[in-house]
Parts: sequence; structure tokens; C-alpha cells
Amino acid sequence: MSDRPAPYRRVLLKLSGEALMGDLDYGIEPKVIQRLAREIAVARETGVEIAIVIGGGNIFRGAGLARTGMDRVTGDYMGMLATVMNALAIQDALETLDVFARVMSAIQIHDVCEDYIRRRAVRHLEKGRVVILAAGTGNPFFTTDTAASLRAIEIGADVLLKATKVDGVYDCDPVGNPDAVRFDTVTYDQVISDKLAVMDATAVVMCRDNNLPLRIFDLTRPNALIQAMSGEEIGSLVTA
Repeated sequence: MSDRPAPYRRVLLKLSGEALMGDLDYGIEPKVIQRLAREIAVARETGVEIAIVIGGGNIFRGAGLARTGMDRVTGDYMGMLATVMNALAIQDALETLDVFARVMSAIQIHDVCEDYIRRRAVRHLEKGRVVILAAGTGNPFFTTDTAASLRAIEIGADVLLKATKVDGVYDCDPVGNPDAVRFDTVTYDQVISDKLAVMDATAVVMCRDNNLPLRIFDLTRPNALIQAMSGEEIGSLVTA
């Protein structure tokens, strides 16, 4: 028997907007988004169905705008529009590699993308298209982490993959503490009770209540995206 892990059937990849910045202070670094597109294309060739939820923090972040005095609801809607911009950029990078991709938005923007409809999203996935889910949940006060958990559950994903700049879940901030301990596996309840910096609590509770495994891994490592989508044990696994 082969020791290679069995690839997932369907995954949801959560990308932060900041992941697209590279070394920039703002916006989208073309080299970064092109590398992501190449790795997604390779992973797709294994037969895994791929959905993506993208944040907008490289352009606007609603909570941050609210702290400057802007109305929180207005700021959150601006943030949703920023995720649509990022989604269109990812779609373009994928289509340059002849990978069929569809952007589906939780808010209606008919001239640039489709509305998010669960059955239609699943049908796109079954046809081998990469589905990029934008505009969060379409509601203010909910993060794109929560949107990722919700969409992963709705489409029946086998796992939620969260791509970050660290190589897993630690007991404290590894940047500020060189003695921080990384977990290979950790439970949902421990993440919540110890307030480990994984995702917001609502997103983790949704994963727990629906028994959706959550893997945290370092996106900056070459081929990490391919390994994660192939079912390899990289980063940290949050599970029951």
C-alpha cells in the first residue's frame, strides 16, 4: 500500500487579504498572486474540488475603519467590496493558467460576478471549476473567518484550510516568544478556552458543532498549499 495521504475530495481554502500583499504595504503583489494561482492549479490537477474565501484586509478592514470613527456597518460593507476586488484578481490569475474559475458574491454585483447560491456553487465545483467566494457572509459584524466556516459547511467541504504566515497553532505568539510551543493537533475547545490565535471564536464554534476539521499552515512555504490540499500533515490540525 502507498504511504501517500489520500487527497481530499473537496476543500475550502481561507486566504487573508494580507496574504496577497507580499512585501508591499498595501494592495496586491503580482508575484504572490501568480504563485498562489500556480499552486492552486497543480492541486486542482489531483482532482480535488477547490473553493476559496478571501479577505480584504490588504485594501480595507471594516473594524479598523470603525476605530477611526467611521460607521461600522459602512466600514464592513467597504471591506466586503474589497474582498470582491481580491476575488477578481485571483480569478484572473487562475484563468491566465487556463483554470476555470467563478467568483460568487454574497452581495449582488451582477455586472462583475455571480450571486452566491449554494447549489450553483456546488455544481461549479463538481464541474472542476475553482469557486472564489467573496463579500464574506454579506452581513456586517461577521468576519471572513466566519464566512469561511459557514461556506465550508454549506458546500460539504472535507476540511477548512486556513493559510497564514505562521506554521501552525502555538500556545502563545511565536513572534514575540521564541519558546512558544506548536501543536500538531489541538481541540476546538482548547482553541476557544485558551484563546489561541487561530480564527475568531464564532468560526471555531461553527467548525466544532459541525465536526469540520481545520488545518492551519504557513502559506509562504513553497508548495505548502499543494501539500495541504493533498491531505499531508503540515501545520496544525484543529479537530474534536
